[in-house]
Amino acid sequence: MTETTMQAVVAERAGGPEVLRAREVPVPTPGPREVLVRTEATGVNFIETYQRSGVYPVSFPFTPGAEACGVVTAVGEQVTELAVGQRVATAEATATYAEHVVIAAEKAMPVPARMTAETAAALPLQGLTAHYLVRSTFPLEAGHTAVVTAASGGVGGLAVQLMKRIGATVIALTSTPEKAATARELGADHVLGYEGFADRVRELTGGRGADVVYDSVGRATFDESLRATRVRGTTVLFGGASGQVPRFDLQRLNACGSLYVTRPSLAHYVRDAAERSWRWGELVEAVEAGELSVRVGGSYPLADAADAHRDLESRATQGKLVLVP
Repeated sequence: MTETTMQAVVAERAGGPEVLRAREVPVPTPGPREVLVRTEATGVNFIETYQRSGVYPVSFPFTPGAEACGVVTAVGEQVTELAVGQRVATAEATATYAEHVVIAAEKAMPVPARMTAETAAALPLQGLTAHYLVRSTFPLEAGHTAVVTAASGGVGGLAVQLMKRIGATVIALTSTPEKAATARELGADHVLGYEGFADRVRELTGGRGADVVYDSVGRATFDESLRATRVRGTTVLFGGASGQVPRFDLQRLNACGSLYVTRPSLAHYVRDAAERSWRWGELVEAVEAGELSVRVGGSYPLADAADAHRDLESRATQGKLVLVP
């Protein structure tokens, strides 16, 4: 018998984690070029805490979530590449804190049968981000030296592994001894704290500086990131965990050594199905070869989404948090 209702996590208003509550809602219907997926696991991401709290404007009532893994249970019109029973994952859906989710067919990526639901839900957003950073924003090659902030985090930890897979020298920046140990376990060649890290990077590179600095921290680290980058090197700002970088005079790039600076986002690096498939295929291949470890830091029942948000906001977690219906 076809299900007509499902459990979903709904926030009726902006607020703290306590506004996230499980509700009975109708099962959505896939439209043209869409599929309906029974959710096996959902990835929890920091942007959802901003949406829930009202920092980023959304319409309430609101069901968070963009990332999920599950099994196709129905296909809409004009869908030819997917069939009922296939396992798929995505980083580009909406309202994935739910037992069922509708996904655009072109944004549903195939999941191998032997990959766990938690891994498949934890990999898409952070994996695709790490992939575009090291393969496209700055096409890293063997022999390059790269600096990465938050190197034990979700994107940072995957990026460290992808960089080492390419053959680059990786300088990891972390904030605690525990996170430093994680970065070393992931393969970082050097692990530094944040205070005065540009000088240490210069020392480690014989005064030259890094070919690329990947900075997700933002306001608190950006000036040091510029100082750590070699002449004609690239600083990649891809987040603002400490706040947004203030406007600055572009002549500073000249003074720092004719630097390149970019502010990328995932949407511009999965412009079509072919690009998305290439990135996802390389990630899945690396996971299956045992060359890319996807760390799940906690698994929560769907109804306990508020606890997942509390733990994520505490900054005490390492690895991806997932919800399991």
